[in-house]
Amino acid sequence: MKLRHWITAGVLLLLMALAITGLLRTREQKPSAESEESARAPAKRLQARGAAQRPLVDQRPLLTARRVAALAATPEEQTLAHQAEKVGDHEVDLAFFDALRTAEENPPPLSPEAKQLAERKNKAALTLKDDQESVTQLTRKLAAAPDSQKDNLQDQIDVAKAQMDLDQDELDDASEDLEQAGGDLQSKIKRLKAEHDATDHDVPAASAVNPYEQQYRAHTMLALFRAWKALREKKALIEQARQEAADKAQRLRQRHTMLAAQVEREKASRDAAKQHAKGFATGAKTSSRDESKAGAQSALDSLKQYSRDQKNLADLGRRIQDEQELVDTYTSWIGLVEVRQRAALHNLIESLLWILVVVLVVYLAHRLIDRLFGGVHPENKRVDTLRSVIKFAAELLGAIVILFIVFGMPSETTTILGLAGAGLTVASKDVIMAFFGWFLLMGRNGIRVGDWVEIDGVGGEVIEIGLLKTVLLETGNWADAGHPTGRRVSFVNSFAIEGHYFNFSTSGQWMWDELQLTIPADQDPYAIVDGLQKLVAKDTEANAKKAEQEWQHTTSRYHVQAFSAEPAINVRPSGSGVEVRVRYITRAYERHETRKRLYEEVVAMMRGKPAELKPVELKQ
Repeated sequence: MKLRHWITAGVLLLLMALAITGLLRTREQKPSAESEESARAPAKRLQARGAAQRPLVDQRPLLTARRVAALAATPEEQTLAHQAEKVGDHEVDLAFFDALRTAEENPPPLSPEAKQLAERKNKAALTLKDDQESVTQLTRKLAAAPDSQKDNLQDQIDVAKAQMDLDQDELDDASEDLEQAGGDLQSKIKRLKAEHDATDHDVPAASAVNPYEQQYRAHTMLALFRAWKALREKKALIEQARQEAADKAQRLRQRHTMLAAQVEREKASRDAAKQHAKGFATGAKTSSRDESKAGAQSALDSLKQYSRDQKNLADLGRRIQDEQELVDTYTSWIGLVEVRQRAALHNLIESLLWILVVVLVVYLAHRLIDRLFGGVHPENKRVDTLRSVIKFAAELLGAIVILFIVFGMPSETTTILGLAGAGLTVASKDVIMAFFGWFLLMGRNGIRVGDWVEIDGVGGEVIEIGLLKTVLLETGNWADAGHPTGRRVSFVNSFAIEGHYFNFSTSGQWMWDELQLTIPADQDPYAIVDGLQKLVAKDTEANAKKAEQEWQHTTSRYHVQAFSAEPAINVRPSGSGVEVRVRYITRAYERHETRKRLYEEVVAMMRGKPAELKPVELKQ
């Protein structure tokens, strides 16, 4: 083998070694007990809820969980998706409570217009309260009044209820105006919470599962690549959701740390408030009534603030726990996706390894073919063509196997192969006819390199018989005595099937040649014609007998009459004398030498000096 052959084989073996290494590194691994428990752990939160995204309350944990849940393809993934939805919904509920407390503790600054709307709302609320008390009192009176007064009281109750409805509408209108002006965040948050609670969460989200990801155990390279790509994109989306939950958990931890520090700073004031409340409860004396009332109010405010801080800390802790649980859920989900992605990559590398094996086998087949035909003489065109055909067949078989590895077997194999075969047959008609014509030319009755043939009116010597074409060295028409022209003429091998050809090469490669001469009018043509016939017959006698024997042997197999190889003379008068044509048999490669010798003898005979004819030795 040459150096380039060793280099090619070494590169193929190196690629195969890398593919085997990839197979070993991506082989399926058994999941650990912790990962299985994490994937199957039941959720411990409220039922899943959905909500629209609003700016006042961060509902992204639930929205992200619902968006990612649409990617769940396996039962294990669906369990994790359902768990993520429930945890996200619980975290959003806590976010609503947190937003309500924040809005209550830190009301937004009111503009002059918002202040007027707030006063209007408070006034409407007081009026509505008075109406409710009035209706309550009239209802009590109606129950205790005598029958004579009941009708009058009932009328008053109806009027009071009508007025209460009007005041309720006034209060609702004032509340809505104040909410639109940004002065009543609590009402807006409560309305969002009501919408969140009223949303139907049982309706499943539209599935966004990529159908290709289920093909991670396929046996075709294209399907495996699509599955690997789909799982990679899915992993990126889940990783984005996990990072979002981790970032929010970090922000909540910062808030929890700040609030805990604030509570620690206010510890002294809370202890004092507790002691004051304890002394007030035991009836300890104070300096004055006003001071006692102020101290009690301060202690009450401090204890309420302490209670609110404790609730905020507890809720923040639960929200952090929910976000961390979301992170763990998404991490487990990513682990499930990575297992299938790893399996897809493993099978993809395996398909690549099979392709390399096929390429290596084809390469070794080439080297083996070259070795088997290495001792053949380079001038043997048939063997060289056969070697090319075998190499082409090996390459074609390897290409078909690689196509099956990449694309797989088609579902309608018979139909597809039939249509493809019909299309290729029509499109490659000439190539196919030339290919089969080569087999005919290689048969017993075909042609060989060195034969003298005539194809489509072009005569010459065969110098090459290829798989698709035959090449001649042109020598002119066989009726002429022309020399080789030096032109190479190529014919598609389909002529052996669709057309015809003449092979003038028998065992001795016999051919008819012709002499032409003109006898002047002042000479006796009979004597010259008689002498010319004897001269040509004597010169070609040996060739004629040998040609007749060969033709008789050939035609006897087909039960046809044998040909005569005797010379023939044609005489035709003309204006300048008598034209004589003599046809005789000779070997193809001796025709020029024979013609030269006959012309010399004819010239000598016409001058009255007949030359002595030497017997012609037949070459076997």
